[in-house]
Amino acid sequence: MRVEGLAVVLRPRSQSEACDLGLALVRAHWRSVWRCFTPVFLVVAALALCTVDTRGWLPFLIVFCLKPWLDRTLLFVMARAVFGQETRWADVWRARRQVFGGQLLRTLFWRRISPWRSYTQPVEQLEGQRGSARRKRVKLMLHDNRGAATALQVAFAHAEGVITYGLIALLWWFAPENRSGDVLDWFFRPESHAAGQLLLDLLLASVYLVTVLFLEPFYVAAGFAMYLNRRVVLEAWDVEQEFRRAFG
Repeated sequence: MRVEGLAVVLRPRSQSEACDLGLALVRAHWRSVWRCFTPVFLVVAALALCTVDTRGWLPFLIVFCLKPWLDRTLLFVMARAVFGQETRWADVWRARRQVFGGQLLRTLFWRRISPWRSYTQPVEQLEGQRGSARRKRVKLMLHDNRGAATALQVAFAHAEGVITYGLIALLWWFAPENRSGDVLDWFFRPESHAAGQLLLDLLLASVYLVTVLFLEPFYVAAGFAMYLNRRVVLEAWDVEQEFRRAFG
């Protein structure tokens, strides 16, 4: 990595402070983030919603399982953002082999059950580590940081649930006062209403998809910032930055 080209100030931070840096990175580059992430996500979302008539829970499962693959686009954007580079869809498409196809099986299977996937994903996608080299690198990155990486995963899982339930509750909160009971009855007995089970399943799946579209960039950025912070500790990037400013 070209440390001299970094557009963010790297210094040893607590991992919680590093997460804040990741969230700030998303806010600073929000155009690049959603400009590149939204097209990929909408394709997956459309395919997932096509299965709602088969089983109401299938859209949730499909998007849930494909999150690590979706995160690859976000990490590509974040890696450019730390150098102050804006990213357009054309940039993603030119790097499509690296972004969409690298270590596909691991992305779709093993990484889905990893409790610290956003923290260790850069080792595979950006460093390109494989085999025993990857395992050693991941072990080194996780040393004394497993708890923080797991806490990040748990925190965002809870945030996802809270936002999803909050959006669903809006339907009841904004219903006319004399119809709020009907809304609740539709949620718990959809088969007895004209709207029916299919519309309810479609509504719930759509709310979940909106939540993921909004929240996933922050999750990936927080894990990436924790990864950068760990490399600062391991490789003293902050010292190198200061030397380059002084003598560059």
